[in-house]
Amino acid sequence: MTRQSQIPLPFSILSRTFARGEAVAWHAHAEAQVIFAASGTIQVYTESGRWFIPPQLALWMPARISHRVDMISDTELRMIYWHPSALRKWAPDRPLDYIFALAATPLLRELILSAFKDDISPEKAELAVRLILHELIETPDILVFLPMPTSTIGRRVADLALADSRMHLGVSDLACRAATSVRTISRMFPAETGLTFKAWRQRARIVLAIDRLSVGRTISQVATDVGFGSTAAFSYAFRQVTKMTPTAFLHHLPAAAVPPT
Repeated sequence: MTRQSQIPLPFSILSRTFARGEAVAWHAHAEAQVIFAASGTIQVYTESGRWFIPPQLALWMPARISHRVDMISDTELRMIYWHPSALRKWAPDRPLDYIFALAATPLLRELILSAFKDDISPEKAELAVRLILHELIETPDILVFLPMPTSTIGRRVADLALADSRMHLGVSDLACRAATSVRTISRMFPAETGLTFKAWRQRARIVLAIDRLSVGRTISQVATDVGFGSTAAFSYAFRQVTKMTPTAFLHHLPAAAVPPT
């Protein structure tokens, strides 16, 4: 894991290739960073939950937040680090002290990739990195964060629900299998995740749908995969969570991953 030495402080960059199933163990940085998968899909875990990041998204990670990165597929990671002095000097007028995911627009993607070109000058690299900070605030946040319950019972219910992607099990079935009650689930999820169980499960389905869309499944196939009765119902739920339609989301995919029409 070697950062490119030609890029001087107050920022640095790191490129690394991982195989499916590999992970970067729990750690934290003194710098803020952007995590971007040029190819492949990752899950980023924090103490409060997990973020699902396919290639058409990027993740902003503030300094000193402990996190772990799991590789869902073979992955080419690109990471850019801003030292506190750089953020104070270059950051636009928006708080950047919380984690958020955003669409990797064509401009953001090219800015990130250009910083890693072998022949880029330090001056051009600095301009690209500074522009990335401004592009962060121009693109709406996308809710691919899934807060996870903190209790043992809550985690058990969550794991059962995540395994039941097509919604075959009702909440009473899940409660029975988790050796708890519907009332406990109804009380536990708002207290531990900030979402009702119904809202949590809906978000979990959309996060899973993003995974399916990212590997080339069509919108109608994905709607069935995650248990929606119609494409229209799926599109409505997708828009409620991500603030964009599945079609708009697909426009951010690399061309090879977009399913044929």
